[in-house]
Amino acid sequence: MTNEKEFIAQLLDPKTQNIAFQKLVSDYQKPLYSHVRNIVLNHDDADDVLQNTFVKVFQYLKNFKGESKLFSWMYRIATNEALTFLSQKAKLNGITSEALQNKTIDNLKADTYFDGDEIQIKLQKAIVTLPEKQQLVFKMKYFQELKYEEIAEILGTSVGALKASYHHAVKKIELYVTSN
Repeated sequence: MTNEKEFIAQLLDPKTQNIAFQKLVSDYQKPLYSHVRNIVLNHDDADDVLQNTFVKVFQYLKNFKGESKLFSWMYRIATNEALTFLSQKAKLNGITSEALQNKTIDNLKADTYFDGDEIQIKLQKAIVTLPEKQQLVFKMKYFQELKYEEIAEILGTSVGALKASYHHAVKKIELYVTSN
């Protein structure tokens, strides 16, 4: 991407806004979809959350202060949108977020966009047992291979705390997978 400050200026300028936003969507659609899909697990839900994410990005771009990278800011929005979506969906169904995620995992085999096997299903079931923050850290590090520094910027926490969370998550997942 071009110089980020110039690109943000293009996004904010009514004359160049549409073309710049199309480029933004083109550049970030796949990584953001992957991130959201890792959180909500379902393809259709991920599409809905992704659309809401881009609406929010467009809506709040004028408030972006440049204190973090645009990438990190968008990932933070996507993360919050995904977590809010899960919470609202669980509430609508009168179940906990964990129960909702377990139900979604059980439906993964029928999802034409899921190409995993039994081991992947078991891994997903292990991840659901983790606290929310450990889930996010594990998914961002393991599936998306983001650097700790990037995750720290997205989640607004320290690298040390993330390393500890990831370590605890890995240990809990190993225990789950070997005992079930």
